[in-house]
Amino acid sequence: MTVRVDGASATIAARRDAGSGALVGYLPVGFPDLATSIDAAVALVENGVDILELGLPYSDPVMDGIVIQQATQTALAAGFRVRDVFSAVEGIRSRVDAPVLVMTYWNPVLQYGVDRFADDLRSAGGSGLITPDITPDSAADWIATSDRTGLDRVFLAAPSSTDARLADTVAASRGFVYAVSTMGITGTRQDVDAAARGLVGRLKAAGAENACVGIGISTADHVREVLEYADGAIVGTAIVKSLADGGVTALARFAAELSDGLH
Repeated sequence: MTVRVDGASATIAARRDAGSGALVGYLPVGFPDLATSIDAAVALVENGVDILELGLPYSDPVMDGIVIQQATQTALAAGFRVRDVFSAVEGIRSRVDAPVLVMTYWNPVLQYGVDRFADDLRSAGGSGLITPDITPDSAADWIATSDRTGLDRVFLAAPSSTDARLADTVAASRGFVYAVSTMGITGTRQDVDAAARGLVGRLKAAGAENACVGIGISTADHVREVLEYADGAIVGTAIVKSLADGGVTALARFAAELSDGLH
C-alpha cells in the first residue's frame, strides 16, 4: 500500500479555497553555505512563500541561468554533497510547516540510488522531486519508487510539447505540473511569456489538477498575473539574486514583497 506524505497539492488546494494560488520559492541548497541556505528557506516561508523548491547543486546545470549557476557553483566549491540536501530538508521542516520539493537533475539521484534517495528524502520530511531533465517515458524507476514512498513527482511541460506529451506528463505528475513559461533558460524577464497562459490551458484540458508556472517571474505583479490562470507561481532567479546581494534579511523582505501578489 502506498504511504502518502504531505505534498504540494494540499497546500495548493488550501490556497485555492482561500481564493488565491500558491507562491513557490526556489533556492539552491548550500548557498552561500549550508546553514545560511536553511535560514534562507525558513525566511521564505515566514514571509509568505507556500512551497519550497530546493535546488540540488549540480556540475552541469543545463537549464539554469547565470545567477543560479553561480550560486550552485559556490555551493559545490564550499563542499556541498548530495547527502546535505537531506540535512537541509530536515532542518527546514523542523522550523516551518511547508512542503519541500527537491529540484534535481537525474544523474545525482542515479548515483546516490533511486530508492535510497527517495527513502532518505521522505525520512527527512521532504514532499517529492522536481525533475527537469527526465520525461515520464524515461522515468519508470522513479515512478515506481515515488508510488512506493508517496512522494510527489513534478515533471516539466513546455509550450512546444505536443498534446500527447502533455497528456503523458499530466498523467505521470503528482503535486503539480511545472509549466515552463518560455523556451529559454531560467532568468528574470520584464514580462512573463504569454505562452504560459496557453500552456496552462492545454494542461488543464489534458486533465491537470494543478499547474504552476515558472521561469521569468520576478515581481509581485508577475505573481498576480500568473495566478489569474495558474495554480501557482514559481520564483527562482530573483530570489537567489536577492540572497546573493543582501543576505537573508534582503531575501525575507523580497519574499514579503512577492507575497503581495497573492492578494
